[in-house]
Amino acid sequence: MESITLTLEMSVVLGLLAFTVFLFVSEIVRIDLAAILVMVLLGLISQIPATSSVADVTRLFDGFASNAVISIIAVMIIGAGLDKTGIMSKVAALILKRGGKTEGRLIPIISGTVGVISSFMQNVGAAALFLPVVSRISVRTEIPMSRLLMPMGFCAILGGTMTLVGSSPLILLNDLILASNASLPADQQMEMFGLFSVTPIGLCLVATGILYFVVFGRWVLPSGKTSGDGASAQSLKEFLSKIYGLHTDIHEISIPAGHPCEGRTFDELMQEYHVYIIGSALRGKRWFAPVISTPVETPCRLAILGPRKEVRTMVLDQGFTLHTELDVFAEDYAATKSGVAEMVIPPGSGVIDKCAHDLLFRKTYGASLLAIHRDDETLSYVQSEDHAPTAVGEVPFRAGDTLVIHATWEALTRLTRDRDFVVVTQDFPREELRPRKLGFALLFFVIALSMILFTDIRLSLCLLTGAVGMILTGVLDIDEAYEAVSWTTVFLLASLIPLGMAVQSTGTAEWIAHQILALLDGWPLWALQTGVAVLATIFTLVMSNVGATVLLVPLAISIALAAGGDPAIFALTVAISTSNSFLIPTHQVNALIMGPAGYKVTDFVRSGGIMTILFLVVSMVMMNVVF
Repeated sequence: MESITLTLEMSVVLGLLAFTVFLFVSEIVRIDLAAILVMVLLGLISQIPATSSVADVTRLFDGFASNAVISIIAVMIIGAGLDKTGIMSKVAALILKRGGKTEGRLIPIISGTVGVISSFMQNVGAAALFLPVVSRISVRTEIPMSRLLMPMGFCAILGGTMTLVGSSPLILLNDLILASNASLPADQQMEMFGLFSVTPIGLCLVATGILYFVVFGRWVLPSGKTSGDGASAQSLKEFLSKIYGLHTDIHEISIPAGHPCEGRTFDELMQEYHVYIIGSALRGKRWFAPVISTPVETPCRLAILGPRKEVRTMVLDQGFTLHTELDVFAEDYAATKSGVAEMVIPPGSGVIDKCAHDLLFRKTYGASLLAIHRDDETLSYVQSEDHAPTAVGEVPFRAGDTLVIHATWEALTRLTRDRDFVVVTQDFPREELRPRKLGFALLFFVIALSMILFTDIRLSLCLLTGAVGMILTGVLDIDEAYEAVSWTTVFLLASLIPLGMAVQSTGTAEWIAHQILALLDGWPLWALQTGVAVLATIFTLVMSNVGATVLLVPLAISIALAAGGDPAIFALTVAISTSNSFLIPTHQVNALIMGPAGYKVTDFVRSGGIMTILFLVVSMVMMNVVF
């Protein structure tokens, strides 16, 4: 192997690489700002005559128009469009129903599902689609997103090794082998790999990732706050207890068929037991804040808001069934969809001197009136240490009254536009779901996915087709599409692309490869293969995995032929190992999850360091077992 001389340009690029790693690890400045700084330095250095060839300044900002960055923008918009229809909430509810609410059960379901999906579509796309799902699960279970997103993200990367279309390096593999065969004698020609040739390796890698986080997650995953998506809306139980002294929570009960209470109104039950009936379910249909004059029909389920003692008394007296947790109503009363809020009745309001019953409050406003706070006194059905139960539905409203209500965020958004009330609660998710647009959202998602799987059209164009289709059909408007994009992720990746191009164009990558491979000269075959895997791992952290694959596959084939090894296996080693990108957040998936989960670079170093070693060990063992 010919030696390569270290040039001034190579030295400059090596210095910039070291500086980038220092900024990432030390976090002196935010990671996206660090990436922008490095891009600017690269451009300024290229203005100096002696180092003008370090980077092509005319292409310094090409990263912002790169296939990878545009693809990420498009897939974020597609994910937001699907989420806007409410389908992601239903997926979250299904996962919670199957997996419970414990970290140890949720991680395998979420991560395994994303891993399988990413074996047939780009891993960043699979991760982006599941971001809103994980956000809702985090709110519902009060498990911080930082405990769920890293396992999901890592398994999305690992899932790309399950098929030959799961990641860009594996898609390129057969083309690179074909190009190498053109210069090899007939007895050294390599065979092409099939679509599922790598599946046993990928399955073991995904299983390893899941087991790693299930067993060691409590130590390696960072703790953090629950998702901000709805988490800012205070817990109903905590809010009512802290502010108004009402120790209450939501319970779900079942009333069997033919029960004697059939025909009694919700209002009668509420007044008898000093609780609120805030939801009902009958024959597969559910009602949020049902009208209190509604008669009980059986069999049915009710969502009851009240102290557990009062609810248990009602259940024992009437022979109802009390469920240990919300089941039918789990989605309706999740913090992402509904919660407690306050609003004040202003002077001149049209509801003054009228009561909730007069206004048909629940039917008119889609909200349950829980309490009225007036002159340092709280009026409520629920008895507390400070006051006796009051039939708040019969209390006439006065100017200055603070109404405590339970409503969906969509209903609360409508109330902010009603001049009869001043909504005091402002920090709540103001999202308007569009379930009627589900057909359009699924149509353009399938169109984008089909274009990716069955055509040779550029990935970014396929995904933008789906994104633009959703905007044109009103699944999202253009402003919501802009809001759906994580611009931190976009600037991080786009700003690092020029550095990766400089590493390759100046010959720095090839120089590093030759230095490492020279050290491995004369080592046993398995050690050479491991060395190639380590080299591919290092390269994929500082440049694109496609660039690392294109550069290293020919070198790996040459090493294998010289050492008497199988060149196809060495080429596969490179293509598999370029997915071993967990140590720092330079991979698209890691950059995507970093912001929503609040990760630091040190979190990736701690958790990803062990995963990197496990990846190397499992992939080396499986490649030698399978092939």
